[in-house]
Amino acid sequence: MLNFEYDNKTKIIFGKNTEVEVGNYTKLHGKKVLLHYGRNSIKKYGLYNSVIASLKENNIEFVELGGVQANPRIALAKEGIELSKKENVDFILAVGGGSVIDSAKAIALGHYYEGDAWEHFFIQGNQPTKVLPVGVVLTLPAAGSESSVVTVMTKKDGEIKKGYHHDSLRPVFAILNPELTYTLPNYQTSCGVVDIIAHVFERYFSNTENVELTDRLCEGIMTTVIKNGPIALENNEDYASRAEIMWAGALAHNGILGTGRVEDWASHAIEHQLSAIFDLAHGAGLAIIFPAWMKYVYRHDLPRFTMFANKVFGVEVNESNLEETSLKGIEMLEEFYKSLDMPIRMSEVGINEDSIEIMASKTTQFTQQIGNFVKLNKQDIINIYKLAL
Repeated sequence: MLNFEYDNKTKIIFGKNTEVEVGNYTKLHGKKVLLHYGRNSIKKYGLYNSVIASLKENNIEFVELGGVQANPRIALAKEGIELSKKENVDFILAVGGGSVIDSAKAIALGHYYEGDAWEHFFIQGNQPTKVLPVGVVLTLPAAGSESSVVTVMTKKDGEIKKGYHHDSLRPVFAILNPELTYTLPNYQTSCGVVDIIAHVFERYFSNTENVELTDRLCEGIMTTVIKNGPIALENNEDYASRAEIMWAGALAHNGILGTGRVEDWASHAIEHQLSAIFDLAHGAGLAIIFPAWMKYVYRHDLPRFTMFANKVFGVEVNESNLEETSLKGIEMLEEFYKSLDMPIRMSEVGINEDSIEIMASKTTQFTQQIGNFVKLNKQDIINIYKLAL
């Protein structure tokens, strides 16, 4: 296990009806709020009215910016930056899923910066001197952005999707009420389940030795989500399963699983091209890319892939043929994704071989190699895309 520092400032408020308390938590951090959300769902199902009522009860001024979409656009975040400066807000309240939260974080980054936030932070990777605090009411368990240090934004001009991380981006609080996920379409629930598992994979597949505790934590989250995902899809209002998924989503990406070990993140970089260029839902893209990545790298550490197959899917270990056990685990992962009605091949979503070269070029646009479990160059990435066809 490696040396590490871990500090998560996000206060989690979990459970039924907790969204009505949002004003009480917001007033601890700000007096004038930018309320940031997606399109129509929070208004359609009443969450908007609950949030507004709580803010008003606590005498909190607010301005609004809706319109966040999947694969959140830096263009809308720039509108938010202009609005936050014009209105002199001192807090951002994100009500929605990971896309809304990531967009709120991008606004928080740019509020005190006078230049182009995309160029300064996302491309150049500069460090912020100050950011606006962000609070969250979560409606979609998936990205884990509600308590992470990461924001991922898309610039449609050039079709670039880029992540940025900094400790200051952790939200100061996150309200997690599983009831708010009852109205999610099954497709979004399934994408969320895949996304959660993918965040665990990026930590689990590591070359760092003697990390038994975090291995077991990773496996526990994966098996919990794999068990409860189908239950939630079968009954949208099954509180128990949706509570397990929502808490798993936060734990998968709040940094605890990566403590003391080197993380990978190659598959996320490879998938970003699918969602940036083709506007594919991130979870659906990960369902396509991760099995392909696994098939390409599994021989690098057969014992770890064997452990994954055994601990997560219950595959009996063939001690004389670890490769067989490893491949069976990958096969069962694909079968699980298919049971969620997720695609597992690019051809299923209309992406063909003609796009591979440009996607590989974009993946290596800012670096010659990606990943840590196995270092991947452009040709490796092309090979993984071909396995995903």
